[in-house]
Amino acid sequence: MSAHNSLSWRRDTFGQMLAKAKEKRGVALMGVCNVTPDSFSDGGRYFDFGAACAHIDEMIDAGVDIVDIGGESTQPRLARVETQEQIARVLDVVSYASAKIAVSVDSHDPQVAAVCLDAGAIAINDVSCMRNEKLAESVASKSAAIIISHARESQEVMRGFSDYPADAYTDIVSDVLGDLRIAAEKAVQAGVSRQSIVIDPGLGFSKSANHSGELVRRLSQLIKGFGGDVMVGASRKSFLQLIDPKAAPRERDGASIAVAMIAARAGVSMLRVHDVRATRQAIDADRFFQANPEAFEGERSCHA
Repeated sequence: MSAHNSLSWRRDTFGQMLAKAKEKRGVALMGVCNVTPDSFSDGGRYFDFGAACAHIDEMIDAGVDIVDIGGESTQPRLARVETQEQIARVLDVVSYASAKIAVSVDSHDPQVAAVCLDAGAIAINDVSCMRNEKLAESVASKSAAIIISHARESQEVMRGFSDYPADAYTDIVSDVLGDLRIAAEKAVQAGVSRQSIVIDPGLGFSKSANHSGELVRRLSQLIKGFGGDVMVGASRKSFLQLIDPKAAPRERDGASIAVAMIAARAGVSMLRVHDVRATRQAIDADRFFQANPEAFEGERSCHA
């Protein structure tokens, strides 16, 4: 029996995970675990197996719904990490995490996807916008889910996140939706069910800071236009320098949480975040106070 099948009794499907999370707080929380030496926000902090596992446990304690494990940085102009090296970095971490929590794997390599799905992952997070259709075939063969993130270039040639002219898109929402619909249709043709496809507007990828900001402002339009599940990953990205130009990646958590709140209120299904606990607190507090305005009636009367 494959590891994929033997672990199935311990794991929800992606759809079940998403439904439970949305019932609980309206949106699923995906926590980031970069098993890399060069990721932009944590720079090798979880490259060690023990450190990665400890981080996963911390995120589970903080209330994460799914952990996204990646063995390749998506910084622009970085060379691709070879298949076997990616597998060596993430496989044991995926096996560890999938015994405890739902797992997605951040890779657009079909072989990495297949091995990690066999090890217990239930979704693949594709930041290439379905550039390699064999990836969808790997996902379909395991009846898994795929998250398709928008990008118009591969990471090897992608320019810096602020180096895209204003006229790179005719209309950012319409253009991004058009590209993602084409990518989603490729996945369907490869055998992935439509219900197992989530799109991500790809904030920062092949976009200027202003393009990403416009996507955040018009998220409800994008969600309505797609008609399915949408994920947003704004956490610590460079476009947040629109808010604080001097902030380093790990100093952008305040802006990251604010965008997460905007996205949750717009109706996204999932948020990809670095600080799970702080984001979960913000979402839960917003839902509590919106749903319980009477909780402070006594306070107002006492101080009237």
